[in-house]
Amino acid sequence: MRKTCLDQVYELAKKDERIFFIGSDLGFETLKEFKKEMPGRFFVEGVAEANLVSMAAGLAMEGKIVYANTIATFLSRRCFEQIVLDMGLHDTNVRLIANGGGLVYAPLGPTHLAIDDIAILRAVPNMTIVAPCDAEEMKRLMPLTVDHDGPMYIRLAKGGDPVVSTGSIPFAIGKALPIREGKDVLIVTTGITLRMALQAADVLKLEGIEAAILHMPTIKPLDIQTLLHYVSQVPGVVTVEEHTIIGGLGSAVLEAVAEADFGAAKRFKRIGIPDVFADHYGSQDDLMSYYGIDIQHICSAAKQLHSFRVKTSV
Repeated sequence: MRKTCLDQVYELAKKDERIFFIGSDLGFETLKEFKKEMPGRFFVEGVAEANLVSMAAGLAMEGKIVYANTIATFLSRRCFEQIVLDMGLHDTNVRLIANGGGLVYAPLGPTHLAIDDIAILRAVPNMTIVAPCDAEEMKRLMPLTVDHDGPMYIRLAKGGDPVVSTGSIPFAIGKALPIREGKDVLIVTTGITLRMALQAADVLKLEGIEAAILHMPTIKPLDIQTLLHYVSQVPGVVTVEEHTIIGGLGSAVLEAVAEADFGAAKRFKRIGIPDVFADHYGSQDDLMSYYGIDIQHICSAAKQLHSFRVKTSV
């Protein structure tokens, strides 16, 4: 997914002279064609990420569209003040490309696990947050980022993830994507969790439970209208994210549902990382399973909500 994203930046830059790229601590071969063909618009700032963000914001204030790329934890935590005051306050057209969203860098331990980046950046006014589910969805996103107004955080997965998205559903920044219809429970996803939700829905169908799936590649601004339409049709909602359950997708969905005027309360379950430091080591898949972000736990949560509905309707 990262290669697809950066390749798109290169292709877009060839067509639009407003586009600049700034990297930090990147591999030597990263975007070498961009550097060779457009050296005046290509910078590698070095291991000083706060300066990278301020530099990007400054270029954007001069009318440039800047794509800045480094590790997600460095952007969201180390550069928070610069993101708020330089990018956000001035509503600049900077696109932060964040490597390793979620548990991608599991072997490197908690310092590199971007499990709170969405929560951090949701609090920044003017910030758009997107998390595509695969490389093909990334291809549909990137051309739309050029003329999007204001700062944006693009959360990248590991790369090589199976393609589960479809071009038959119109893609737009700020819009939820209805993936599957169902009347018993709604599963809301973002990023790579769409894949496991689709697999879980297949399992649930065999057990007589019809699960709807609503994919939200844009977490902020949240498509509340579409969300509430689908929530209104089911008794329970399961959110699935590769992120702490505090302040991320689950929190955003809960906030919207809590403020809606539903006659009866909706049952709810957030699947994600609990309120802990993710201090376990292993692969990304190891940690996903350890924290219950998998097909088994999605199915279990959906069945629990469905069971409650059956009991209360008897």
